[in-house]
Amino acid sequence: MLKEKTQLMDADAVRRALTRIAHEILERNKGTENLVLIGIRTRGYPLAQRLAAKIREIEGQEVPVSHLDITAYRDDRKGQGGDEKQPDFSGPSFSLAGKKVVLVDDVLYTGRTVRAAMDAVMDRGRASAIQLAVLIDRGHRELPIRPDFVGKNVPTSRREVVEVRLKETDGEDRVVLMEP
Repeated sequence: MLKEKTQLMDADAVRRALTRIAHEILERNKGTENLVLIGIRTRGYPLAQRLAAKIREIEGQEVPVSHLDITAYRDDRKGQGGDEKQPDFSGPSFSLAGKKVVLVDDVLYTGRTVRAAMDAVMDRGRASAIQLAVLIDRGHRELPIRPDFVGKNVPTSRREVVEVRLKETDGEDRVVLMEP
């Protein structure tokens, strides 16, 4: 059983981090032209929607948002119904060819989820760039993957668990560090 060790971010810190990430995305991509946000299910999607809303506030431009279920692309789910590569995109239908895709997720840990998401995006069309935005980077990479936009870097032990709780999925906005 896990117990809460410490709170890493409260609702205001989550809001500020997303505002900063939205500004960084706009600055790096020189605006919204050909920009799309894809949230990795489950909590990446509400974060992508929030980033799109922040970008709309800042630039007055709509950015397409979709979500992606990468279960079929996971390398740890072979033989569990994950052999057929059929990514689950939903939301607005748009082509990824020539787009600057920003993958959005809550926590970056080993990098395997992001690798699976990149495979799914590449199967959907040749994006001009794929970037990664995460609310929390906790380290312990198993693959050479680095986020482009980070809300907070949190050094953790492998035993600890970072829980991102969002209003849309959990009824509250906060990030906590859990331990056995």
